[in-house]
Amino acid sequence: MGFWMFQPPFQLAPSLLPHQPIRRNLLRLSSSLHLTEAKKEQDGADEKKQLQKKKVKELKILDSKCSQNLCIFLGSFRVPYEEIKNAILEVNEKVITESMVQSLIKLLPEAEQMSVLAEMKEEYNDLAESEQFAVVMSGVKRLTPRLQAVLFKLQFEEQLNNIKPDVVSVTAACEELSQSHAFTKLLEIILLVGNYMNAGSRNGKAFGFSISYLCKLRDTKSADLKQTLLHFLADVCQEKYPEVMGFADELIHVEKASRVSAETLQKNLDLMGRQIKNLKKDLETFPPPQSDKDLFVEKMSSFVCTADEQFEKLDMLHKNMEKQYNDLGEYFVFDPKKISVEEFFGDLNTFKNMFQQAVKENLKRKEAEEKIKRAKLAREKAEKEKEEKLKNRVLDINAEGDETGIMDGLLEALQSGAAFKRKRGPRQADSIVSLSQLVLETC
Repeated sequence: MGFWMFQPPFQLAPSLLPHQPIRRNLLRLSSSLHLTEAKKEQDGADEKKQLQKKKVKELKILDSKCSQNLCIFLGSFRVPYEEIKNAILEVNEKVITESMVQSLIKLLPEAEQMSVLAEMKEEYNDLAESEQFAVVMSGVKRLTPRLQAVLFKLQFEEQLNNIKPDVVSVTAACEELSQSHAFTKLLEIILLVGNYMNAGSRNGKAFGFSISYLCKLRDTKSADLKQTLLHFLADVCQEKYPEVMGFADELIHVEKASRVSAETLQKNLDLMGRQIKNLKKDLETFPPPQSDKDLFVEKMSSFVCTADEQFEKLDMLHKNMEKQYNDLGEYFVFDPKKISVEEFFGDLNTFKNMFQQAVKENLKRKEAEEKIKRAKLAREKAEKEKEEKLKNRVLDINAEGDETGIMDGLLEALQSGAAFKRKRGPRQADSIVSLSQLVLETC
């Protein structure tokens, strides 16, 4: 403002000097204006710095997609770079989790990019966040093999718990099946029924049948289509062979064994064996510790010894399972190589459930039949009682009619005078007799 001329306070006349309260307000206003201008200058400087910072921290090595994925990873875990590095060196499972290691293996830049970034430590402050992280991680020797070994260590217990229960279930199911007397007796009964039904045909007088036939017992139905062969068999066993009915309680591991894939089991076991073998080789050629914090070789050597022992035990259990299944194939006369564990025990589990369902359906059918029978008897009894009441009522009516006829005849005889006519020479007794005869004749 060109028209505004500054005049020092001492040059003003006393009458022109502002009063004390006004002066204070003017000073506050002046101070506020100065602060606002200062703030604007500072904000402008900050914006320039940020623009400069953004301009400086452009990606130099990594592509935008790789950088973005790394930034998302770092934002989700929010752990300092050096702390992640030290946790990998120390194999500190409190810091590095399974998900973190999996993400690192997947998101880390390629080996060539990591090598280039390793030489850019002096430019660290000028690098983008993702590249700074890569520079820190490049300080770990043989980073990828370390991460893969650590991941195997973190997953080992879970792998062991996934394989072992399946091996135990199949082994137990094989033992239960070969030792079950109730199931053996049931198979004898089924063979007897089958031979009886197929008498005279080429299928008669059979010495055995395939286990898969058990699931087909429900397909054969009676003439009235109300029952199946399985329902008949369950009924016969319940009435004649009650000791057979508890066979399902002797085969408690069959259901679990029916869900086991022997092929998948073998693949998982082979994978575990290869991982232990590769880890042993890596530890033999691994470089010396790069610092006091590098405990990788020490901790992983201890782990691989324990893992190898547990693997050997698991492998022995698996071989025993295979032997048990092969023996079962010889006992029930089937080829274990053609019929898988899952298929064999799947058929048995299906038959077991079908048999138990047939027993329940038989019980419901018998209860329904008994209910109908009781209702029929009650209905017949009610009809009989009704007939008897009706018969008694007719008899009462007839008896009532006879008495009425006698009285009517007596009154008629009295009115006509026939009751007082006497025959010649009758005695008094004779007259009494004749009166009674008259009454009888009238009746």
